[in-house]
Amino acid sequence: MNELKNDRFLRALSRQSVDRTPIWMMRQAGRYLPEYRATRKQAGSFLDLCMNAELACEVTLQPLRRYPMDAAILFSDILTVPDALGLGLYFEEGEGPRFRKTVRSEADLAGLNSFTADDDLDYVMRAVSTIRSELNGSVPLIGFSGSPWTLATYMVEGGSSKDFARVKSMAYDKPALMHDLLSLLADAVADYLAAQVRAGAQALQIFDTWGGSLSASAYREFSLAYMRRILERLPAEAEGRPVPVIVFTKGGGQWLESIADCGAHAVGIDWTTDIGLARKRIGDKVALQGNMDPSMLFASPERIRAEVAEILATFGHGSGHVFNLGHGITPGVNPDHVTAFVEAVQELSPPYHAS
Repeated sequence: MNELKNDRFLRALSRQSVDRTPIWMMRQAGRYLPEYRATRKQAGSFLDLCMNAELACEVTLQPLRRYPMDAAILFSDILTVPDALGLGLYFEEGEGPRFRKTVRSEADLAGLNSFTADDDLDYVMRAVSTIRSELNGSVPLIGFSGSPWTLATYMVEGGSSKDFARVKSMAYDKPALMHDLLSLLADAVADYLAAQVRAGAQALQIFDTWGGSLSASAYREFSLAYMRRILERLPAEAEGRPVPVIVFTKGGGQWLESIADCGAHAVGIDWTTDIGLARKRIGDKVALQGNMDPSMLFASPERIRAEVAEILATFGHGSGHVFNLGHGITPGVNPDHVTAFVEAVQELSPPYHAS
């Protein structure tokens, strides 16, 4: 593999010194970019785009051509694992992801396919290796997966949900069945992420998108425990470098100390958590990633710059901060506003890293 020319992102995750705060965006390859929309149309569907290594590579690289991001993230979807388990993923316009089958009983669980990431999600591994080759050492490549709890919400509900009634009912009324499902998913995700590292991923993120829907005790039991199980099984290093892992629980600000103890190198925070307070609570243990409200990108470039300045000042001096949004970028954002966002981080952050 090629030598890494820009390791600012990896250094920040290890809380090593950097010249400025690194930046990337969740969903940075996405519908806000006209070139992405054109490539998706060329692919025929979102799933076809995910399954085509060359086109997945193309959309991964598109934001890097516009913006000097400090990391690329694999273009894929968190629901590839449940799809490989045999649930039949499809997308309905305006309704998001759906599954043809659900897991709501012991029989449903027993009927899932066996899973080996290298075989069952080989198209993802081809995409990882293709992207890594095309990056040519310019920036690191992030691999990712959904958390077991988040994947379970879709598998039990059959798609997106507003109240998570079915999956919470299973957790509270049939906890043994839920733990069996989460155990299966934790093992599958650990296999999946390790395979991405073998294919070339240099950092990993676990998206616990729906962990924040749980109560405090349920979060520890049904979400955090299984992410910890995954982290224990991941490779500590590859190609002579550590492979840092970011855990991002949307709505998880009240559990920062517990998340920081799970074994991850960094904790992603959403926009509802004050990054300065988060640093005081856990910043001596892990790096922090975040956390501008994605909707701020609808504001004027001047307002975006002011918000970036405030977040940088609130975090304060020193390393251990990866600038990001507090969730994925909103599809309707003007790409020029992203330019203002990235430039503000680049221009305003160096003084916070001066010795």
